[in-house]
Amino acid sequence: MAKGGSKTGSKTKWSLEPYGIGVKLRLLRTQKKLTLARLSGETGLSTALLSKLETDRMIPTLATLATISRVYGVGLGYFFTEPARHALSITRRAHLEADGRGPEQIRTTPLNVVQQGTRLIAQMIELPPGGAAVGFVDAGGTTALLYVLEGSLEVDAGGVHETLNPGDCAYVESEMELAWSAGGKQRCRVLAVFAAPGL
Repeated sequence: MAKGGSKTGSKTKWSLEPYGIGVKLRLLRTQKKLTLARLSGETGLSTALLSKLETDRMIPTLATLATISRVYGVGLGYFFTEPARHALSITRRAHLEADGRGPEQIRTTPLNVVQQGTRLIAQMIELPPGGAAVGFVDAGGTTALLYVLEGSLEVDAGGVHETLNPGDCAYVESEMELAWSAGGKQRCRVLAVFAAPGL
């Protein structure tokens, strides 16, 4: 019985995390320049309870939030406003290193979901040894961060030629075309982060 309650409690806590209720409570108190003791006197709630709520060690009941809301002059909706932007994309190593994903020369694995409002596009790009150069430029230019994980990357950007080795990183912000290819006789794997079109 206790285990079930514990699992339910942890699921509830996880589902409330995006709302940042503890942080919101602490910000409201500091903005009002109240101490925990003063807030305790205003609400009739103990300082220990208020501290646990602000540090997310305890999940507040609606009645408790309503009591605190009255002191701060905010509605309950303040605590449950959906975040305007909240995304977490996880790509496991096994997926990135999987073989047999098709005969394509250049393999691109998206690392995040691109939707309206997305600011960055992250990709794992694998270039075959001796593969042809890839060239790209967006309308308005290219903004990219490249980090070489494996092999070497030959980069031509605005008339400048560079070779990047594992651990090397390049930031490009240019209206000129960027061309790149795998150098040497082994594949090249690159973590590439681009600004989304329109930024």
